[in-house]
Amino acid sequence: MGRRQDTDSLLHQLKKTTPPQLDNLYVVSGDEPLLVIETTDALRAGAMAAGYGERTSLILDARSDWSAVMGATQNVSLFGDRQLVEVSVPTGKPGRTGSEVLLKLAGMLENAALPDTLVVVNLPRLDKATRNAKWAQALAQAGTWVEVASIDRAQLPRWIGQRLARQDQQLDATTLEWMADKVEGNLLAAFQEIQKLALLYPAGEISPGDVERAVLNVARYDVFGLRDAMLAGNAAKALTVLAGLRAEGEALPLVLWAVGDEVRVLARLAAAQANGQDMQAEMRRQRVFGPREHLLRQTLNRIPQNAWPAAVLHAHDIDKQIKGLKVPGRLSDPWEELARLILRIAITRKAAGR
Repeated sequence: MGRRQDTDSLLHQLKKTTPPQLDNLYVVSGDEPLLVIETTDALRAGAMAAGYGERTSLILDARSDWSAVMGATQNVSLFGDRQLVEVSVPTGKPGRTGSEVLLKLAGMLENAALPDTLVVVNLPRLDKATRNAKWAQALAQAGTWVEVASIDRAQLPRWIGQRLARQDQQLDATTLEWMADKVEGNLLAAFQEIQKLALLYPAGEISPGDVERAVLNVARYDVFGLRDAMLAGNAAKALTVLAGLRAEGEALPLVLWAVGDEVRVLARLAAAQANGQDMQAEMRRQRVFGPREHLLRQTLNRIPQNAWPAAVLHAHDIDKQIKGLKVPGRLSDPWEELARLILRIAITRKAAGR
């Protein structure tokens, strides 16, 4: 047979007929856990719909007892059901015995010696040498090889948009980029946030503010309150919120992220302003919109441009402290040092006449 498919074409094929038309062997190979799980789940559901009522699942490596594989294929249901045998090799290295078993299994499936058995083999993405191994070549020749593509950072906003479309929801391009940044390229984390949006909001366009509140947990709402108080120059409120976050056990890296990220954005905006660049265009490049834009403009008007490099360095020093490093000239408690950074932003004013 020797077919190759990507995940999308496989899923489309499984939906074309009821019950789905299935091959006797599928190899699912990839390094994205979420997509591998979804692909395997789709094959499993298709197998059940096609009458494969018995299921055996085996997780094996080079040191495992591979006789269990051949034993599973020989099981005969008392009720005459067809069976699904799932063989997972997480390392991609079956070892000598495993290689021999997979070779034999591929030969049996290719020669239709197991007419009532569907086999799904799960593998990581294989390197070139492993792909050329006899057992891998035999599997590729005997069945359908499903290559699960990885989703890199550049593709992630589009992927998030496609998943939202499945639940009849949409985000603008800027918010999709913001969301991709916040999950840091982690597909499982993105999937969880997409599901959260489905639970919280109806079908249709979701506003950037709603997404921000949903993606960041309830405790993080106060983090943004801290940020807004700092930008508004309300030092007393900012310190009160900071003390409350600390008392509630909020993670310091998260609090620093909210403050430090804003400091870095302001530093870039201040540099653009000093160079005479179009501030409206720069605001859009920095993904600044709505009420936040007003706050940032106020802050830029309040604080001299030459103050921002030191503020950025201050945030970097606090990050080092959180990681356990000592920074000369800083307080030993990073929470206290963060308070100093917040005050630096909240109380600084341009000199009169400037």
